[in-house]
Amino acid sequence: MKILYHHRTLAKDGQNVHIEELIGAFRRAGHQVHIVGPAAHRKAAFGSDNGFASWIRSKLPAAVGELLELGYSALAFYRLLKAYRTFKPDVIYERYNLFLLSGAWLRAITGLPLFLEVNAPLVEERRLNSGLALRELAAWCERVVWRAADVVLPVTHVLAKDVIRAGADPRRIEVLPNGIDLRRFAPATSGARVRAAYGLDGKVVIGFTGFLREWHGLPAIVEVVKDLKAQGYALHFLVVGDGPGRPALEEAAKGAGIKDCITITGVVDRDDVPAHVAAFDIAVQPKATEYASPLKLFEYMALGRATLAPDQPNLREILTHGENALLFAPDDTASLSQALSRLILDTSLRQRAGAAAARTVRDLDLTWDGNARKIAAAMEAMTAQRARKPAAAVAVMDDPLRPA
Repeated sequence: MKILYHHRTLAKDGQNVHIEELIGAFRRAGHQVHIVGPAAHRKAAFGSDNGFASWIRSKLPAAVGELLELGYSALAFYRLLKAYRTFKPDVIYERYNLFLLSGAWLRAITGLPLFLEVNAPLVEERRLNSGLALRELAAWCERVVWRAADVVLPVTHVLAKDVIRAGADPRRIEVLPNGIDLRRFAPATSGARVRAAYGLDGKVVIGFTGFLREWHGLPAIVEVVKDLKAQGYALHFLVVGDGPGRPALEEAAKGAGIKDCITITGVVDRDDVPAHVAAFDIAVQPKATEYASPLKLFEYMALGRATLAPDQPNLREILTHGENALLFAPDDTASLSQALSRLILDTSLRQRAGAAAARTVRDLDLTWDGNARKIAAAMEAMTAQRARKPAAAVAVMDDPLRPA
Protein backbone atom coordinates (compact mmCIF):
# COMPACT_ATOMS: atom_id res chain seq x y z
CA MET A 1 0.00 0.00 0.00
CA LYS A 2 1.04 3.60 -0.63
CA ILE A 3 -0.03 5.57 2.44
CA LEU A 4 -0.15 9.36 2.57
CA TYR A 5 0.34 10.07 6.29
CA HIS A 6 -0.77 13.51 7.51
CA HIS A 7 -0.42 15.15 10.92
CA ARG A 8 -0.15 18.60 12.48
CA THR A 9 1.84 17.63 15.57
CA LEU A 10 4.69 19.86 16.72
CA ALA A 11 5.57 18.31 20.08
CA LYS A 12 8.11 15.50 20.40
CA ASP A 13 6.33 13.80 23.28
CA GLY A 14 3.97 10.83 23.43
CA GLN A 15 2.20 12.05 20.30
CA ASN A 16 5.43 11.79 18.38
CA VAL A 17 6.07 8.29 19.72
CA HIS A 18 2.72 7.21 18.29
CA ILE A 19 3.47 8.82 14.92
CA GLU A 20 6.97 7.41 14.54
CA GLU A 21 6.11 3.94 15.81
CA LEU A 22 3.12 3.45 13.53
CA ILE A 23 4.94 4.78 10.48
CA GLY A 24 7.86 2.50 11.27
CA ALA A 25 5.51 -0.47 11.58
CA PHE A 26 3.88 0.33 8.22
CA ARG A 27 7.30 0.46 6.58
CA ARG A 28 8.50 -2.76 8.22
CA ALA A 29 5.43 -4.43 6.73
CA GLY A 30 6.52 -3.30 3.27
CA HIS A 31 4.18 -0.34 2.78
CA GLN A 32 5.34 2.97 1.34
CA VAL A 33 4.61 5.98 3.56
CA HIS A 34 4.87 9.62 2.53
CA ILE A 35 4.62 12.03 5.47
CA VAL A 36 3.09 15.50 5.32
CA GLY A 37 3.45 17.50 8.52
CA PRO A 38 4.90 20.71 10.01
CA ALA A 39 8.54 21.29 9.11
CA ALA A 40 9.27 22.30 12.72
CA HIS A 41 8.30 18.82 13.89
CA ARG A 42 11.16 17.21 11.97
CA LYS A 43 13.72 19.55 13.57
CA ALA A 44 12.48 19.38 17.17
CA ALA A 45 14.40 17.43 19.81
CA PHE A 46 12.80 14.50 21.61
CA GLY A 47 11.01 15.69 24.74
CA SER A 48 10.24 19.17 23.39
CA ASP A 49 6.71 20.52 23.38
CA ASN A 50 5.07 22.94 20.96
CA GLY A 51 6.32 25.86 23.04
CA PHE A 52 6.99 28.29 20.20
CA ALA A 53 3.54 27.84 18.68
CA SER A 54 1.96 28.12 22.11
CA TRP A 55 3.99 31.26 22.81
CA ILE A 56 2.76 32.88 19.59
CA ARG A 57 -0.84 31.99 20.38
CA SER A 58 -0.47 33.38 23.90
CA LYS A 59 0.34 36.79 22.39
CA LEU A 60 -2.79 36.84 20.23
CA PRO A 61 -6.49 37.04 21.06
CA ALA A 62 -7.76 33.48 21.43
CA ALA A 63 -10.10 33.74 18.46
CA VAL A 64 -7.30 34.97 16.21
CA GLY A 65 -5.06 32.06 17.21
CA GLU A 66 -7.85 29.59 16.48
CA LEU A 67 -8.52 31.16 13.08
CA LEU A 68 -4.83 30.76 12.30
CA GLU A 69 -5.14 27.08 13.15
CA LEU A 70 -8.02 26.82 10.73
CA GLY A 71 -6.06 28.77 8.14
CA TYR A 72 -3.26 26.24 8.41
CA SER A 73 -5.65 23.74 6.80
CA ALA A 74 -5.27 25.59 3.50
CA LEU A 75 -1.47 25.32 3.61
CA ALA A 76 -1.65 21.67 4.64
CA PHE A 77 -4.13 20.96 1.86
CA TYR A 78 -1.75 22.46 -0.71
CA ARG A 79 1.01 20.18 0.60
CA LEU A 80 -1.29 17.16 0.59
CA LEU A 81 -2.48 17.85 -2.94
CA LYS A 82 1.11 18.20 -4.14
CA ALA A 83 2.00 14.90 -2.43
CA TYR A 84 -1.07 13.26 -3.94
CA ARG A 85 0.02 14.20 -7.46
CA THR A 86 3.61 13.04 -7.04
CA PHE A 87 3.27 10.08 -4.64
CA LYS A 88 -0.05 8.75 -6.03
CA PRO A 89 -1.19 7.17 -2.75
CA ASP A 90 -3.80 4.48 -2.27
CA VAL A 91 -5.15 5.98 0.96
CA ILE A 92 -4.86 8.95 3.33
CA TYR A 93 -4.04 8.30 6.98
CA GLU A 94 -4.53 11.38 9.16
CA ARG A 95 -3.95 12.01 12.84
CA TYR A 96 -6.93 14.13 13.87
CA ASN A 97 -6.29 17.63 15.17
CA LEU A 98 -8.48 20.61 15.95
CA PHE A 99 -9.51 22.88 13.07
CA LEU A 100 -7.72 20.53 10.64
CA LEU A 101 -9.85 19.96 7.54
CA SER A 102 -7.14 19.18 4.99
CA GLY A 103 -7.55 15.41 4.84
CA ALA A 104 -11.32 15.67 4.49
CA TRP A 105 -10.88 18.16 1.65
CA LEU A 106 -8.45 15.89 -0.18
CA ARG A 107 -10.81 12.95 0.23
CA ALA A 108 -13.72 15.00 -1.15
CA ILE A 109 -11.74 16.05 -4.22
CA THR A 110 -9.85 12.84 -5.00
CA GLY A 111 -12.08 10.11 -3.60
CA LEU A 112 -9.13 8.57 -1.74
CA PRO A 113 -10.22 6.62 1.35
CA LEU A 114 -9.54 8.58 4.54
CA PHE A 115 -8.45 6.70 7.67
CA LEU A 116 -8.68 9.03 10.67
CA GLU A 117 -6.84 8.30 13.91
CA VAL A 118 -8.59 9.96 16.88
CA ASN A 119 -6.77 10.16 20.20
CA ALA A 120 -9.00 12.68 21.99
CA PRO A 121 -12.24 14.69 21.65
CA LEU A 122 -10.18 17.83 21.19
CA VAL A 123 -13.04 20.35 21.32
CA GLU A 124 -13.93 19.25 24.83
CA GLU A 125 -10.30 18.78 25.85
CA ARG A 126 -9.28 22.24 24.70
CA ARG A 127 -12.37 23.83 26.28
CA LEU A 128 -11.59 22.31 29.66
CA ASN A 129 -7.81 22.77 29.68
CA SER A 130 -6.92 25.99 27.90
CA GLY A 131 -10.19 27.51 26.76
CA LEU A 132 -11.81 27.70 23.34
CA ALA A 133 -13.04 30.99 21.93
CA LEU A 134 -14.62 29.66 18.72
CA ARG A 135 -16.24 26.63 20.27
CA GLU A 136 -19.09 26.29 17.77
CA LEU A 137 -16.71 26.54 14.81
CA ALA A 138 -14.36 24.01 16.41
CA ALA A 139 -17.24 21.60 17.07
CA TRP A 140 -18.42 21.98 13.48
CA CYS A 141 -14.94 21.19 12.17
CA GLU A 142 -14.71 18.16 14.43
CA ARG A 143 -18.05 16.82 13.22
CA VAL A 144 -17.17 17.41 9.57
CA VAL A 145 -13.89 15.51 9.78
CA TRP A 146 -15.22 12.64 11.90
CA ARG A 147 -18.16 12.16 9.54
CA ALA A 148 -16.05 12.50 6.38
CA ALA A 149 -13.62 9.70 7.25
CA ASP A 150 -14.16 6.30 5.68
CA VAL A 151 -12.73 4.70 8.80
CA VAL A 152 -12.39 6.38 12.20
CA LEU A 153 -9.85 4.83 14.56
CA PRO A 154 -10.47 5.98 18.14
CA VAL A 155 -8.07 4.57 20.71
CA THR A 156 -10.79 3.40 23.16
CA HIS A 157 -14.42 2.37 23.10
CA VAL A 158 -15.11 5.26 25.47
CA LEU A 159 -13.81 7.68 22.84
CA ALA A 160 -15.73 5.83 20.12
CA LYS A 161 -18.96 6.85 21.85
CA ASP A 162 -17.99 10.52 21.44
CA VAL A 163 -17.37 9.95 17.74
CA ILE A 164 -20.75 8.28 17.34
CA ARG A 165 -22.52 11.09 19.22
CA ALA A 166 -20.97 13.51 16.72
CA GLY A 167 -22.83 11.72 13.96
CA ALA A 168 -20.20 9.35 12.57
CA ASP A 169 -21.50 6.08 11.17
CA PRO A 170 -20.83 3.36 13.80
CA ARG A 171 -20.08 0.91 10.98
CA ARG A 172 -17.06 3.02 10.05
CA ILE A 173 -15.59 3.05 13.56
CA GLU A 174 -12.91 0.57 14.61
CA VAL A 175 -11.30 0.90 18.03
CA LEU A 176 -7.54 0.49 17.93
CA PRO A 177 -5.67 1.07 21.22
CA ASN A 178 -2.09 2.23 21.35
CA GLY A 179 0.64 -0.37 21.24
CA ILE A 180 4.26 -1.16 21.92
CA ASP A 181 7.37 -2.18 20.00
CA LEU A 182 8.37 -5.53 21.47
CA ARG A 183 11.76 -5.31 19.82
CA ARG A 184 12.55 -2.37 22.10
CA PHE A 185 10.41 -3.26 25.13
CA ALA A 186 11.38 -6.92 25.39
CA PRO A 187 10.29 -8.75 28.57
CA ALA A 188 13.89 -9.87 29.17
CA THR A 189 15.14 -6.26 29.44
CA SER A 190 17.21 -5.76 32.60
CA GLY A 191 16.92 -2.80 34.93
CA ALA A 192 19.97 -3.71 37.00
CA ARG A 193 22.17 -0.99 35.52
CA VAL A 194 19.58 1.70 36.24
CA ARG A 195 18.96 0.47 39.79
CA ALA A 196 22.70 0.53 40.48
CA ALA A 197 23.10 4.00 38.96
CA TYR A 198 20.45 5.51 41.24
CA GLY A 199 21.27 3.48 44.35
CA LEU A 200 17.98 1.58 44.29
CA ASP A 201 19.16 -1.91 45.24
CA GLY A 202 17.31 -3.24 48.25
CA LYS A 203 14.38 -0.86 47.74
CA VAL A 204 10.93 -1.33 46.30
CA VAL A 205 10.90 0.99 43.30
CA ILE A 206 7.65 2.68 42.35
CA GLY A 207 8.01 4.07 38.84
CA PHE A 208 6.35 6.41 36.37
CA THR A 209 7.32 7.39 32.83
CA GLY A 210 6.11 10.24 30.68
CA PHE A 211 6.02 13.93 29.92
CA LEU A 212 5.20 15.38 33.34
CA ARG A 213 1.98 17.35 33.52
CA GLU A 214 0.10 18.44 36.63
CA TRP A 215 -2.96 16.40 35.73
CA HIS A 216 -0.93 13.18 35.96
CA GLY A 217 -1.55 13.26 39.72
CA LEU A 218 2.02 12.43 40.74
CA PRO A 219 1.92 14.39 44.04
CA ALA A 220 -0.60 11.80 45.24
CA ILE A 221 2.11 9.14 44.94
CA VAL A 222 4.40 11.35 47.03
CA GLU A 223 1.84 11.38 49.84
CA VAL A 224 1.48 7.61 49.71
CA VAL A 225 5.27 7.12 49.75
CA LYS A 226 5.48 9.48 52.75
CA ASP A 227 2.90 7.47 54.70
CA LEU A 228 4.38 4.08 53.83
CA LYS A 229 7.92 5.23 54.58
CA ALA A 230 6.73 6.22 58.04
CA GLN A 231 5.59 2.60 58.45
CA GLY A 232 9.11 1.37 57.74
CA TYR A 233 8.95 0.46 54.05
CA ALA A 234 12.15 0.98 52.01
CA LEU A 235 10.69 2.74 48.98
CA HIS A 236 11.86 4.94 46.15
CA PHE A 237 9.80 6.82 43.58
CA LEU A 238 11.59 6.87 40.21
CA VAL A 239 10.06 9.36 37.76
CA VAL A 240 11.38 8.97 34.22
CA GLY A 241 10.71 12.15 32.29
CA ASP A 242 10.37 15.90 32.56
CA GLY A 243 7.84 18.61 31.85
CA PRO A 244 5.79 21.45 33.30
CA GLY A 245 4.52 19.29 36.17
CA ARG A 246 8.02 18.82 37.58
CA PRO A 247 8.12 21.87 39.90
CA ALA A 248 4.86 20.88 41.61
CA LEU A 249 6.15 17.33 42.09
CA GLU A 250 9.45 18.52 43.54
CA GLU A 251 7.63 20.91 45.86
CA ALA A 252 5.35 18.11 47.02
CA ALA A 253 8.35 15.87 47.79
CA LYS A 254 10.05 18.70 49.67
CA GLY A 255 6.92 19.47 51.65
CA ALA A 256 6.48 15.80 52.54
CA GLY A 257 10.07 15.55 53.71
CA ILE A 258 10.96 12.72 51.33
CA LYS A 259 13.25 14.40 48.79
CA ASP A 260 15.70 11.55 49.32
CA CYS A 261 13.01 9.05 48.26
CA ILE A 262 12.33 10.48 44.83
CA THR A 263 14.42 10.72 41.69
CA ILE A 264 13.29 12.66 38.61
CA THR A 265 15.58 11.65 35.76
CA GLY A 266 14.68 14.38 33.27
CA VAL A 267 14.30 13.48 29.61
CA VAL A 268 15.74 10.05 28.90
CA ASP A 269 16.71 8.90 25.43
CA ARG A 270 13.97 6.72 23.98
CA ASP A 271 16.34 3.78 23.61
CA ASP A 272 17.10 3.94 27.35
CA VAL A 273 13.49 4.11 28.54
CA PRO A 274 13.00 0.31 28.56
CA ALA A 275 15.90 -0.22 30.99
CA HIS A 276 14.43 2.43 33.29
CA VAL A 277 10.98 0.81 33.24
CA ALA A 278 12.58 -2.58 33.87
CA ALA A 279 14.03 -1.07 37.05
CA PHE A 280 10.52 -0.59 38.46
CA ASP A 281 8.99 -3.08 40.88
CA ILE A 282 5.62 -1.34 40.62
CA ALA A 283 4.60 0.89 37.71
CA VAL A 284 1.97 3.53 38.39
CA GLN A 285 -0.59 5.40 36.34
CA PRO A 286 -1.96 7.70 39.09
CA LYS A 287 -4.50 9.37 36.81
CA ALA A 288 -5.75 8.81 33.29
CA THR A 289 -8.00 10.86 31.07
CA GLU A 290 -11.33 9.08 30.80
CA TYR A 291 -11.06 8.44 27.04
CA ALA A 292 -7.28 7.89 26.68
CA SER A 293 -5.17 4.86 25.79
CA PRO A 294 -2.00 5.72 27.76
CA LEU A 295 1.23 4.82 26.01
CA LYS A 296 3.05 4.23 29.27
CA LEU A 297 0.58 1.51 30.17
CA PHE A 298 1.75 -0.62 27.26
CA GLU A 299 5.39 -0.02 28.19
CA TYR A 300 4.70 -1.22 31.73
CA MET A 301 2.77 -4.27 30.54
CA ALA A 302 5.22 -5.35 27.83
CA LEU A 303 8.05 -5.36 30.36
CA GLY A 304 6.02 -7.40 32.83
CA ARG A 305 5.78 -4.72 35.51
CA ALA A 306 3.14 -4.95 38.23
CA THR A 307 0.85 -2.09 37.25
CA LEU A 308 -1.31 0.15 39.40
CA ALA A 309 -3.98 2.23 37.64
CA PRO A 310 -7.36 3.91 38.20
CA ASP A 311 -10.45 1.75 37.93
CA GLN A 312 -12.21 3.38 34.97
CA PRO A 313 -13.85 2.09 31.78
CA ASN A 314 -11.17 3.01 29.26
CA LEU A 315 -8.45 1.25 31.26
CA ARG A 316 -10.66 -1.77 31.93
CA GLU A 317 -10.67 -2.32 28.17
CA ILE A 318 -7.11 -3.58 28.72
CA LEU A 319 -6.71 -4.19 32.46
CA THR A 320 -8.46 -6.67 34.74
CA HIS A 321 -8.23 -6.05 38.47
CA GLY A 322 -6.34 -8.74 40.33
CA GLU A 323 -5.15 -10.39 37.13
CA ASN A 324 -2.88 -8.20 35.02
CA ALA A 325 -3.05 -5.11 37.26
CA LEU A 326 -4.38 -3.70 40.49
CA LEU A 327 -6.99 -1.00 40.09
CA PHE A 328 -7.92 1.64 42.64
CA ALA A 329 -10.80 4.09 42.94
CA PRO A 330 -9.93 7.20 40.89
CA ASP A 331 -8.94 10.29 42.89
CA ASP A 332 -9.05 8.27 46.12
CA THR A 333 -5.70 8.45 47.92
CA ALA A 334 -6.78 5.88 50.50
CA SER A 335 -7.67 3.38 47.78
CA LEU A 336 -4.39 4.11 45.98
CA SER A 337 -2.43 3.64 49.21
CA GLN A 338 -4.18 0.36 49.98
CA ALA A 339 -3.50 -1.07 46.51
CA LEU A 340 0.11 0.10 46.56
CA SER A 341 0.67 -1.38 50.01
CA ARG A 342 -0.71 -4.68 48.79
CA LEU A 343 1.76 -4.77 45.90
CA ILE A 344 4.66 -3.73 48.13
CA LEU A 345 3.98 -6.51 50.64
CA ASP A 346 3.13 -9.28 48.17
CA THR A 347 6.09 -10.06 45.92
CA SER A 348 4.26 -13.05 44.46
CA LEU A 349 1.31 -10.86 43.45
CA ARG A 350 3.70 -8.45 41.72
CA GLN A 351 5.21 -11.29 39.74
CA ARG A 352 1.84 -12.82 38.77
CA ALA A 353 0.34 -9.49 37.72
CA GLY A 354 3.43 -8.56 35.72
CA ALA A 355 3.53 -11.88 33.89
CA ALA A 356 -0.19 -11.64 33.11
CA ALA A 357 0.29 -8.10 31.78
CA ALA A 358 3.01 -9.28 29.38
CA ARG A 359 0.73 -12.13 28.23
CA THR A 360 -2.09 -9.65 27.59
CA VAL A 361 0.13 -7.68 25.23
CA ARG A 362 1.00 -10.83 23.32
CA ASP A 363 -2.49 -12.36 23.32
CA LEU A 364 -4.23 -9.19 22.09
CA ASP A 365 -1.31 -8.22 19.84
CA LEU A 366 -1.13 -4.79 21.44
CA THR A 367 1.85 -3.82 19.32
CA TRP A 368 2.55 -1.21 16.67
CA ASP A 369 3.24 -3.98 14.17
CA GLY A 370 -0.12 -5.51 15.05
CA ASN A 371 -1.87 -2.18 14.63
CA ALA A 372 -0.20 -1.64 11.25
CA ARG A 373 -1.31 -5.10 10.11
CA LYS A 374 -4.91 -4.46 11.13
CA ILE A 375 -5.05 -1.02 9.51
CA ALA A 376 -3.35 -2.19 6.31
CA ALA A 377 -5.76 -5.14 6.03
CA ALA A 378 -8.69 -2.71 6.26
CA MET A 379 -7.06 -0.42 3.71
CA GLU A 380 -6.55 -3.29 1.28
CA ALA A 381 -10.11 -4.52 1.77
CA MET A 382 -11.48 -1.03 1.14
CA THR A 383 -9.42 -0.34 -1.95
CA ALA A 384 -10.37 -3.75 -3.37
CA GLN A 385 -14.04 -3.10 -2.66
CA ARG A 386 -13.85 0.34 -4.24
CA ALA A 387 -12.25 -1.12 -7.34
CA ARG A 388 -15.29 -3.36 -7.75
CA LYS A 389 -17.86 -0.78 -6.60
CA PRO A 390 -16.54 2.80 -6.30
CA ALA A 391 -19.37 4.01 -4.07
CA ALA A 392 -18.71 1.41 -1.39
CA ALA A 393 -16.91 2.31 1.83
CA VAL A 394 -16.29 -0.62 4.13
CA ALA A 395 -13.76 -1.53 6.78
CA VAL A 396 -12.85 -5.02 7.84
CA MET A 397 -10.84 -5.08 11.06
CA ASP A 398 -10.59 -7.61 13.82
CA ASP A 399 -11.05 -5.74 17.11
CA PRO A 400 -10.07 -7.97 20.07
CA LEU A 401 -11.47 -5.38 22.50
CA ARG A 402 -14.95 -5.12 21.00
CA PRO A 403 -17.59 -5.90 23.65
CA ALA A 404 -19.49 -9.09 23.05
